[in-house]
Amino acid sequence: MKVIDLSHTINESITVFNEDERPQIKQVARVEKDGYSQLHFSMFTHNSTHIDAPYHMIEGGRTLDQFDPGKFIGKAFVADVRNSGSLIQKDDLIAYESKLKECDFLLLNTGWAGKWKTEAYKKDFPVLSQEAAEWLMKFHLKGIGLDTISIDPVDSVDVPIHKIVLGNEVLIIENLTNLDILGSKVFTFSCLPLKFESADGSPVRAIALSNSF
Repeated sequence: MKVIDLSHTINESITVFNEDERPQIKQVARVEKDGYSQLHFSMFTHNSTHIDAPYHMIEGGRTLDQFDPGKFIGKAFVADVRNSGSLIQKDDLIAYESKLKECDFLLLNTGWAGKWKTEAYKKDFPVLSQEAAEWLMKFHLKGIGLDTISIDPVDSVDVPIHKIVLGNEVLIIENLTNLDILGSKVFTFSCLPLKFESADGSPVRAIALSNSF
């Protein structure tokens, strides 16, 4: 079975919304000096490739640690929406209806991952329209993943798409990468978060597994 890594490497130069959210990684012990190596690692829950829990935007919503681990693994496919413009409409997704009926995860390939670690990554990225988001909720999805920093516009205050998706207990996985090499076939997707109490979000090592890549 072939495994494709869909996660960005975490370091201090990743793209973040605000500079005060930048990860901090410090070497606190070295083998040659201390007999072992250890890092001190500090990071916000919604940096790099990560997953949003309902609790992130929904009052009383479930946290990641309240879900069975099966919520984070399932059948997935990639919808190529690179030509959809700034707003991904329902009409851009209707062609994938049969796959939406059989899969647990929809991954949106906007092509934005190529802008990672640039200021352009945070600006004018494609997002779902409200109609498209509401239409997707009729399927039995566990999650929606995308290769952008948010499922709502960067300047959105009311974050309506987050609220539609998370309000239906559909997870959101942001800042994915390598979606363009997965093709159109169905594969197994895993986005297991760290298991810590009251998790509103968590970095993940998202991967795709298949015998047919």
